Amino acid sequence: MIVAEAVGEALIGLGVRTVFGVVGSGNFHVTNALVAGGARFVAARHEGGAATMADAFARAGGGVGVLSVHQGPGLTNALTGITEAAKSRTPLLVLAAETAGSAVRSNFRVDQAALAAAVGAVPERVHSPSSALADLARAWRTAVVERRTVVLGLPLDVQSAELPAAPAPTSGPPVPSVPVPGPEGVARLADVLAGAERPVFLAGRGARGAREPLVALAARTGALLATSAVARGLFRGEEFDLDVSGGFASPVTAELMRGADVLVGWGCSLNMWTLRHGTLVGEDTTVVQVDLDTEALGVNRPIDLGLVGDVAGTAAAVEAELARRGHASDGARSPALAARLARERRWRDIPYDDDSDDVSIDPRTLSIALDDLLPAERTVAVDSGNFMGYPAMYLEVPDADGLVFTQAYQSIGLGLATAIGAAIARPDRLTVAALGDGGALMSIAELETAVRLGLGLVIVVYDDEAYGAEVHHFGPHGHPLDTVRFPPADIAEIGRGFGCTAITARRRDDLAPLTDWLTGPRDHPLLIDAKVTRGRPAWWLEEAFRGH
Repeated sequence: MIVAEAVGEALIGLGVRTVFGVVGSGNFHVTNALVAGGARFVAARHEGGAATMADAFARAGGGVGVLSVHQGPGLTNALTGITEAAKSRTPLLVLAAETAGSAVRSNFRVDQAALAAAVGAVPERVHSPSSALADLARAWRTAVVERRTVVLGLPLDVQSAELPAAPAPTSGPPVPSVPVPGPEGVARLADVLAGAERPVFLAGRGARGAREPLVALAARTGALLATSAVARGLFRGEEFDLDVSGGFASPVTAELMRGADVLVGWGCSLNMWTLRHGTLVGEDTTVVQVDLDTEALGVNRPIDLGLVGDVAGTAAAVEAELARRGHASDGARSPALAARLARERRWRDIPYDDDSDDVSIDPRTLSIALDDLLPAERTVAVDSGNFMGYPAMYLEVPDADGLVFTQAYQSIGLGLATAIGAAIARPDRLTVAALGDGGALMSIAELETAVRLGLGLVIVVYDDEAYGAEVHHFGPHGHPLDTVRFPPADIAEIGRGFGCTAITARRRDDLAPLTDWLTGPRDHPLLIDAKVTRGRPAWWLEEAFRGH
């Protein structure tokens, strides 16, 4: 058995059943070995799309993402998606072919390890036939245990060499127990919460999977519950769920966040977006941060207490300590506040002046209509741009897996591939891709992938015929906007050319065909080219500009 085949077989033993990528000569054998072992290979049309699909697959609950790419351009084409995954701490293993050590004049030769490190991924390499399986196990452990994106170099000369006789690993390396702060740290946080009158918990990506202990601790302390955008849905159904903090926060959420006397960030980086450039933290608020990563503590803003620990374990330990003390408080919780949140927490319930006319539809009106028409069991995948707050906040999601929000690198063009990866991870749910026209056209090749795979996606293009963020950023200052505006494009017709069912929506009634499609077999995508109004920036963009 050659090394390439052994690596593929070992990954099957580690539980890999889905691989994304684009196959070239350098990753041909390892990919085929995975397929021979029973893995599904999802062929994208561009490595950038494949990387984002693998990222989204992991985020939506599919397990560790695995990406297979050719050496040189295969990796560089994938770098934007890899960067997004690395910045998001997605557990992702990139199988990247490399030129042989002796091929110093190869056109494909670039310093792939340096590229990986430059974008925040962890570079690893299969160094020799005798170390190949140990090298793979080390890379796998880093991806799983440390939740990192790992680029594993597979030099062609090592790939083609015979593997010395040795059994392939059939299970992953042992996963160490997650750390919890010691008794002193638990007691310090318990002291802070025992003295709090208006605590707020702010849960981020690192809190996913910790709903129950956080809810229990919040009930004991009277804390209100909020999330960063990437954890939206974590507290869905809780009476005192504030929904999303930051630029997406509704007025009542922003008010209650500012009024907190204690703010605890759970697995949350407390960055400028989540705290709206710091304006959601009161002058006298005690700020606490709990995170597995020591380097994350206080990196984005000053904190009063930082604890290194697993979110679920830490919350459970603090709740147990407060129970031992006999502490219980309602905090700011009351029937009146619960009633107010039920009325005002959702953006769709806040009155607005509808800007729709005969040729375009207000993105708020569009999003509310879609929320009414689409089934509740859904996954919403959102691209980047001026439009993104509307689907991210007006379309409800059922839980923390319901919103896949690839915004750590703020690149447009990732939304369609995000939806494909999420749909493969969660075929039990309808996946909705929300794109701007710029991002949709940038990634249009992956429409063929969605059609070829028979994915029943709903693809909504918020089409303002521009890069809207730049229009609203620079337009008010009188700058020329010819470089960021485009003539009308019939995106619906483009969708039909790829094999989608497609409609153009200029008013709410134009969405009627969506109901018919939902009752059908859903064996191909439905694309909605929504011609949206463009007279004003999204509310969250106005907030963001205040910080520029």
